[in-house]
Amino acid sequence: MPSIVKFLLILLFLAGAGYAGMFALANFVEPQPKEMTIRIPAKDLR
Repeated sequence: MPSIVKFLLILLFLAGAGYAGMFALANFVEPQPKEMTIRIPAKDLR
């Protein structure tokens, strides 16, 4: 039985670390906007 508890605790720790990483990225990283240009060939405009 202790091996099941250890396994569940490891899974819980990994899930918490993943959630904390996603939370940190979502709240502390600001995306840098930049201008984007897409060229469309003239034959595709007709």
